[in-house]
Amino acid sequence: MSSTQSASQELLPILENGDRLSQPEFERRYRWSPDVKKAELIEGVVYVPSPVRARQHGRPHSLVMGWLMVYEANTPNIMVCDNTTMRLDLDSEPQPDALLRLEEEAGGRSRISEDDYIEGAPELVVEIAASTASYDLHDKLRVYRRNGVREYLVWVVGEREFRWYVLEDGEYRRQEADESGCLKSPFFPGLWLDVEPLLAGQMAPVLAKLQEGLASAEHRAFVEDLNG
Repeated sequence: MSSTQSASQELLPILENGDRLSQPEFERRYRWSPDVKKAELIEGVVYVPSPVRARQHGRPHSLVMGWLMVYEANTPNIMVCDNTTMRLDLDSEPQPDALLRLEEEAGGRSRISEDDYIEGAPELVVEIAASTASYDLHDKLRVYRRNGVREYLVWVVGEREFRWYVLEDGEYRRQEADESGCLKSPFFPGLWLDVEPLLAGQMAPVLAKLQEGLASAEHRAFVEDLNG
């Protein structure tokens, strides 16, 4: 490496919470910040989260990923991603905890860029929030709504609450659980969630309910349609 390159790297500002950056500048600084494991640009403002706690984030995150991966394993032409950067608009580049997208060739609205980022809004996004004060329920919700994310799921760990928002006429409507305590995706048929066991960390009943959804006529029809 030349001395000029070394000097330019030393002068490059690091990513810090509250920085106001353009998307190109955000990506440039992110690339030169190897110690930063996660950073997001939300409406022009940089967010660098604190280290991840086990019960407040790591464990809930792993349970959601397990639930989504079982759905992916039984449904063609969809993709589950974990902590993947999304280029949504000129002011926002979030890195959600989990997402579920329909592949572009199957009619999905997002794509994988040449440099391996997601561009455009995936159909479903999941965030793990410590409390209702989290920016996941405010700033990021506005970003996802504006960019057309069809379903936005937020596990509010501190309040022991799971919120499932569905985009209708440009606004998010919070879905209510049915009489059995189950939430169901309107866009991904068969993606069913038994909320109380999930909040309690009991995956066996969560996966049992998901298997009911995967065995439903709606999911079978969805798979047939995706298979063409």
